[in-house]
Parts: sequence; structure tokens; C-alpha cells
Amino acid sequence: MSDLGQAVGFTARLYWERATIAYAGRVRRDPLALLHLRQGQADPYPIYEQIRASGPMVPTRLGNWMSTSHQVCASVLRNRRFGVQTDEDVDMSFLGMNPPDHTRLRRLAMPAFSPKAVAGYRDRIERTVGGLLDTAAASGEFDLVPALAAPLPIAVITDLLGVPDADAATFAEYGAVIGSALDGVKSLRHASQLQANGAKLQRLFENLFERRRREPADDIISRMVAAEGDQIKPDEMLGMCVLLLVAGFETTVNLIGNTVAALLRHRDQWQDVCADPEGLAAAAIEETLRFDPPVQLTERAALEPVEVGGKPVRPGQTVITLIGAANRDPEVYENPGTFDIHRGPAADHLAFSAGAHYCPGQPLARLEATIALRMLAERMPGLDLAGPVRLRNTTTIRGPLHLPVSAGPGQPGSSAGKVGMSAGNRLTSRP
Repeated sequence: MSDLGQAVGFTARLYWERATIAYAGRVRRDPLALLHLRQGQADPYPIYEQIRASGPMVPTRLGNWMSTSHQVCASVLRNRRFGVQTDEDVDMSFLGMNPPDHTRLRRLAMPAFSPKAVAGYRDRIERTVGGLLDTAAASGEFDLVPALAAPLPIAVITDLLGVPDADAATFAEYGAVIGSALDGVKSLRHASQLQANGAKLQRLFENLFERRRREPADDIISRMVAAEGDQIKPDEMLGMCVLLLVAGFETTVNLIGNTVAALLRHRDQWQDVCADPEGLAAAAIEETLRFDPPVQLTERAALEPVEVGGKPVRPGQTVITLIGAANRDPEVYENPGTFDIHRGPAADHLAFSAGAHYCPGQPLARLEATIALRMLAERMPGLDLAGPVRLRNTTTIRGPLHLPVSAGPGQPGSSAGKVGMSAGNRLTSRP
């Protein structure tokens, strides 16, 4: 088939899928379809409650299952009788693999995220945050996403990978485009962007592979090259780098953005963090992971017949684990729809998944977000919204694309704090 014929066929399939989802959501009010439309992307939580009312295991219109139950989601994610399915749109390395290949590649990545290794990144993270806040404070008003939330994890993960002179804006674009493919390709333009960014990353990493074969350094790519042929195959190396780059970026940028957005609409809790940033920054990050996690859902396919939540699941059927809903399960959490950084230790949330695919980079994401929030509270206690928050147009990944803020005069209880109260109230309609 010619390139033109392939393009026409792809476009026809794409628009048929979009029309089918739009009809199912807008006409039939199918909840899973609604989650993929603008209404669900803006605020999925009322839709989750609609699904929850139908029971712990709810059939989908395509013959699979979905669940809002913390117990069901946790059991599916931890059950070795379920596995992941490969995403044809983007190679996400071991994220799309099952054991034993998943175990082999995950083992290669884990040393970079061990407690000892992560503790060693603290000084670098604090220096990076300090420099970013210096620049932001000088402008008075700034967009928190490109000013702090995005460049911080990019600086850290490119340093760990060993990417020299990484440009934060360029890598933010790479991460955002590839991460958006987790919801599937949305248009020909999106497909073109994905292909172009993939090609750029391939050239960059292949050049780095060659360089590290000649000049090994203390970074992940050097360790990967040293393990080539034994622990990792040559054609697996690019996918591993893309996974670490995107995962290292997407989780942290959205976690920081969601936390600040939640605190600015709960002004009393923002002031609590400012009064005790050392003690409460980590608690605010943890509550955000429960209340409004960066990753909202994932799915697992049954590898053999299995019963879940009293329902039989056939081999090949998938269970969509609605993580954002499970983290607000009233069977597990008291007042689950309330953002409360003082709720104290609670049952384990599923923001970083569970089981074999539990996020290996979660200690680093937690550390980056906690340090960013602590230093932000210490240096800008008068932080306030300076415009509307614009969310990402995605379903799987949730977080602000733009979060305009004003640094304020820097004194808690000032007039900026009073203005912030009204700005916080304007956000109460958002989750």
C-alpha cells in the first residue's frame, strides 16, 4: 500500500474511533467514554463515583472490565495472573513487558533509584530548585510549570542518564508529546509529532551510546552500555532511555503542579505548609498522590482464567484499574473527596501502581516534589494564582499544562494572602 493509502486508512480509523467515543459518551453517556472526552479530562471524579455506584467490577462497552475499588485494583495490579499489553504507539521498555523480560530490564534500572542513590541526589535537587526559584522570583509573575515543575525533573533525569547540556524546554516537549501517546494517537499531527520527537531522541541516544562505549562515565547510559548483550539487548536500549526520560518527567511535573494547585485552593493548608515547610511538605505531596494522582488509570490483561471481585475474567480480557477512583474509595479512606494534608498515615494509595510494575522511580519523584514544595513555601509564602489553570488534554496523565502564579510580597498574612483566598475559592469547582 502507498504512503498516501496508509495515511488515508490511518485517518479513517482514527476519526472512526473518535466518533465512536464521542457517540458513546455524549449520546449513550457511557462513563468510560466520558473519561476520554473533555468533560472527563477536566474533572473525572464525578464520573468515577457514577462507576462506583455500579459495583466493584463494572463491564465496559467493549467487553472488558473496569474498577473503582481500591481492593480490586490493588489485587489486580499485584496478581501475577494479570499482565501488561504492549502499546504499539510508543516503546516504553519494561513498562510494556511481563516477566521474565520485565524483571531483567527493571533490575538494570533499579540501582539508580535505590534509597542510597536517591539520597545522594538531594544537594543537586536543592541547587536546581534554588536557581529556578531565583529566576522565577525576579519576574514576580510566572507559570509554575515551565518555571519549576518541568525543568526540575528534566535536569535530574538527564543528569542521571548522562545527557550533556540538556535543554529543559526541548526535553519538556519530548516528554509531553511521548507521554501524551499513553492515551493513543489523537490526530495525524499528533502522529507526526510523535514520530519526529522519537527520531530526535533516537539520534541523541544512539550518539550517546557510541560516546559512552568510548568514554564510560558514572551514569545510567554507561551502565547500560556495559551490560549490553548480557542484561540488555541492543534494540532494547533506546526504549529503556525513553521510558526513564518520560517517566522521570511526567510523574514529577504533574505531581508538583497538582500539589500547588490543590494547596492554593485550600489556602489554610497552604499557610500551614508555609508555617512548617520541613514538617508538612512531604505530607502535602503524599495527600496529593492520593487525592489527585498524576497517573489516573492503567490496565492489566488476564493471562489465565481468574475471578476478581466476584466476576470471572477470561484470558485476554482486561481490567482497567481506575487509580484516581481507588484512591478515593470510601471503603478505605475517611472523607475521601476532601483534600487534607493533616489526615495522617492512611491505607496505601495506588498512585505509583503496585506489584511487579510498582514505579521504581517513586523515591526520586517524592524527593523532587517534596524539596520543590518545601523551598517554594519557604521563599514564596505569598504565592497566589495569577490566572486560570489550564489542564492537560489527557485521560491517563493528569496535571496542569499552565499554572500562572504570582510570587507575592513573600510575607504570610499579607494582602497577597487575602487575594489568594478569593483565587482559591475560584478553583473550588475543580477537583
